[in-house]
Amino acid sequence: MREYLLTLCVTAAVTYLLTGPVRKFAIVAGAMPEIRARDVHREPTPRLGGIAMFFGLCAGLLVADHLKNLNAVFSNSNEPRALLSGAALIWLIGVLDDKFEIDALIKLGGQMIAAGVMVMQGLTILWLPIPGVGLVALTQWQGTLLTVALVVISINAVNFVDGLDGLAAGMVCIASAASFLYAYRIWYSYGIEAAAPATLFAAILMGMCLGFLPHNMHPARIFMGDSGSMLIGLVLAAGAISITGQVDPDAMNLFSGSERNTVHQMVPVYIPLLLPLTIIAVPAADLVLAIVRRTWRGQSPFAADRGHLHHRLLEVGHSHSRAVLIMYFWSALIAFGALAFSVNSASMWIVLGIAALSAVGLVLLLLPRFTPRAPRWAEHLVPPRYRRRRAASAAEAEPSVTHGTAEAEEPEEAREHRAPVAAGVSGVNGATAIGARSRFLDRRKAGSSR
Repeated sequence: MREYLLTLCVTAAVTYLLTGPVRKFAIVAGAMPEIRARDVHREPTPRLGGIAMFFGLCAGLLVADHLKNLNAVFSNSNEPRALLSGAALIWLIGVLDDKFEIDALIKLGGQMIAAGVMVMQGLTILWLPIPGVGLVALTQWQGTLLTVALVVISINAVNFVDGLDGLAAGMVCIASAASFLYAYRIWYSYGIEAAAPATLFAAILMGMCLGFLPHNMHPARIFMGDSGSMLIGLVLAAGAISITGQVDPDAMNLFSGSERNTVHQMVPVYIPLLLPLTIIAVPAADLVLAIVRRTWRGQSPFAADRGHLHHRLLEVGHSHSRAVLIMYFWSALIAFGALAFSVNSASMWIVLGIAALSAVGLVLLLLPRFTPRAPRWAEHLVPPRYRRRRAASAAEAEPSVTHGTAEAEEPEEAREHRAPVAAGVSGVNGATAIGARSRFLDRRKAGSSR
């Protein structure tokens, strides 16, 4: 466990330290697309955050190769090299897209080629567990097609969910944490060395996301872009393919007792295929709703709009940060619920716990304007918006603000023509393309056009 944690920390540190210089490079390179009508952010924000994430991946693999207990992963398996080859290819395609906006079909072809490169080096699905049937051995072509399909779906799912600051990185981090716990249990409890590559991939993926999140949380100073979203989607799929294609379920001694007991004991075999789908669950529902909505309006299913789930959360009154946290909650509930079910599929407490947490999530969705207040002894540990003293201090400062010269001298026409703030968006983006700025607008320029 210590070696995995060290690899995670090194990956996170390298990603975090490189994101700042990468942001400056993206500004100089002009990788700052114009704000579109469906975007939530207010100011042009640099992309290319995937550059830092890719070098974090390389650093994690390099450190793991020099650790005594993890060196066997590289000597006994070619999967780390296959991952690095596919990741480098998909990363280059993402960098070009962040800068030049390449065609969608070209990106799809690049994704399939990257998946094919990994298959050629041995990272492929060899058999498929099917409920009620058992293990089904796949031919070379079947395994290749299934592997390519899983990689392409995971890449586009992560790319699709990347709509709010910190959303994609956080959801992938949650899914990779569940994957790490599952793969580590297979490797440590059952003594199956073939699960070590998947465990390593999950640890590195967590480090990449954790190192990038401080720069990407609202208000984001940099976006990961397609170079980052496609990269972490590929790494997520690679871990699932590794533990599904290389781990022999017969070595887990699951096939014993009656047929009913065997079905219950076979649940852990299906989990590697289900865990990558946990991150797809939320965006897949969003995708289906988007297709139905656009078709109902007579539009193309591929026409962009502001009707996605995260846009709806903002419209009903949730702040940007709370909308992201709600999406985190549902992703964690699905991922760790599947993980708990794999440990003990016959426990009714797990089902009841998932149902109770789902009810809590629904309550959070229905209370968009509820702001919790921390107790007075814990006010210094929470952001200012959760402190009780904020209302009193605002009331005391209101007379001075009301009678201030800047507010009094402002024409009535300028007040009426102020730029409206979108519902649910807590102020203007605090990080500009050049540097940090105040969270509050200058009142003397409130009437000027932007």
